[in-house]
Amino acid sequence: MLALYTRSVALSLSLGIVLALLILNEFSVAQSIEALFDLVVTLFTEPWIVKTLAFALLVGSVMALIEHSGGVGGFVEYVQNKKAIVTSQKSALMLSYVIGIVIFIESSITALISGAVGRAFVKQYHIPPAKLALVCDSTSAPICSLIAINGWGALLLGLITTQISLQLLDVDAMELLIDALLYNFYAQSALVVTFCFIYFNLEIGAMREATSATTYQSELSSPKTASALYMFLPIVSMVVLVFVFLYISGDGEILQGSGSSAIFYTLVTTLLLMLVYYVGSANMSIWTWSGVALRGAYKLVPIAFILLLAFAIGHVTGELKSGLYLASVLSDTLDARFLAATLFILSAIMAFSTGTSWGTFSIMLPVAIPLAVGVDADIALCIGAVISGAVFGDHCSPISDTTIISSLASGCEVVEHVKTQLPYALISASIAALAFVVVGYVS
Repeated sequence: MLALYTRSVALSLSLGIVLALLILNEFSVAQSIEALFDLVVTLFTEPWIVKTLAFALLVGSVMALIEHSGGVGGFVEYVQNKKAIVTSQKSALMLSYVIGIVIFIESSITALISGAVGRAFVKQYHIPPAKLALVCDSTSAPICSLIAINGWGALLLGLITTQISLQLLDVDAMELLIDALLYNFYAQSALVVTFCFIYFNLEIGAMREATSATTYQSELSSPKTASALYMFLPIVSMVVLVFVFLYISGDGEILQGSGSSAIFYTLVTTLLLMLVYYVGSANMSIWTWSGVALRGAYKLVPIAFILLLAFAIGHVTGELKSGLYLASVLSDTLDARFLAATLFILSAIMAFSTGTSWGTFSIMLPVAIPLAVGVDADIALCIGAVISGAVFGDHCSPISDTTIISSLASGCEVVEHVKTQLPYALISASIAALAFVVVGYVS
């Protein structure tokens, strides 16, 4: 609420962290200050957090280099004049939408690439960056949670396998996951609603007053136009390398790979490939490459700081265990027919508050599966409800990494993106909630 009111995400996160620490330490100022220092140390000793923060900075370098190379201009020339793929605002947004669906490897990479492609057209077709941010955000996490041949699938499969063992269930974990993904109603409805938003130009709520693209200027953009390969090859390398590093980090099993490690090493390798390609083809000197890369990374320091605060508040709200408390209160009075819908809402609240769908999976699935077994509800449906709720809450949260990265990739302010996206997310959530009630009642 504070983030939406003040338009300052960093201030809101900081105050939220302080309040959580005060509650955890019974409002002792001295103990809360000590806990704050311990929290900072804990965050920076987590390899995945450090890699994710580095990823946020490296994204800035990659985007700045692509812009400066002139590859964006070459790409625009190719898809607009040579192939006539993009001729209007609708077709430009639809191109980003299709790319967001095709690239389902990792939500951050999906949002980044979809945004990088769309930004090439925002000024020419007067596309408000908020519209592009909606497309990026509404395809990244939803498609990654639907086609879980990625780190999402690895996490979900691991959590489900553990619960199957604990509950002594005679089912196959992979089959249960596949069934659950069919019940991922929010992701499905979000993709349909976003398509309708683009195709019919449905401007709802704050989107009608979205900042015009004419005010958007990239300080690193270059007037030159070069081959589209200067944009295309780095993007292709990112897509391929994520799979390679997922395979390597998973010891030959993509589904067992580390998502944070994969995207970090992907960005590092992509930057090195861009150095060789750009300098080797005389597109820029090594000093120009270094300067542009550093300036691009520097501009994303505030984004990295917000991500750090988001991880911090996710950590302390996990210690508060509010989700487990709510689940325990509901478990004694809940009708099995409405369990899935309730889990959907509960997971959404938790993901919105913590800004993480993965953290919500980790907390809610160990609660949802035993609950489903205990009240004889459809287990796959309940798992699907948790996945849907987590993606919905993460989708709307101003402290979510995918929300922040989608805003960054589109050149849109975080708070504006949250406000303009919320009506569409609520429509998708209403459709999903109704589906969970109907299917829960029937099953």
